[in-house]
Amino acid sequence: MRRFGREHPYDPDDEANSNDEARTHIQNAQLTLGGRWHEVMLEGTEVLDVVLPWHLGENGEVELIPRTGLTVAAAASRLTALGTSYADTNPLCRRKLARQIHARPRPLFLSTGAVPGQDYEALTVREGLIHLDGLHRMLAWQQAGHLVPGRWVRAYVAGLSPADVRHGTRHDQDGLNVHPGR
Repeated sequence: MRRFGREHPYDPDDEANSNDEARTHIQNAQLTLGGRWHEVMLEGTEVLDVVLPWHLGENGEVELIPRTGLTVAAAASRLTALGTSYADTNPLCRRKLARQIHARPRPLFLSTGAVPGQDYEALTVREGLIHLDGLHRMLAWQQAGHLVPGRWVRAYVAGLSPADVRHGTRHDQDGLNVHPGR
């Protein structure tokens, strides 16, 4: 929680800041998955397979992600298909996406399973890499062409077994430009 708070401070005066909701997801992962977290580097293409939970588009008129969930790749395709109409019907979500394209890369917070909560209860994929925080970042990075082979993203993942983690030899603190050794 200290790392999350340091990386993602909550500002109640910023309507585009939903870090209080993400904090709840992270606390639920902590309780559900036994408090085991790993800091990992994910290649951009791995991020495309992260499952995103239900998202109403920041209370906009168009539901971006149904209750059953979508991968980052599928949600990005849906966003592209909606085109400029999405910006008109979901202005706050669109503003959050635009802000993330140029923001300093921040780590993602993910889990290896669906956590309790309204956003996750109807997910059809219950295991794998599941979003806790970073939905707008992942979608913005995909729109900007950052989620490609050879581009790396820092993530904190709840529920990984130590045997599931590959170990590289170096990393870049800013993420998205990391080339770890194999």
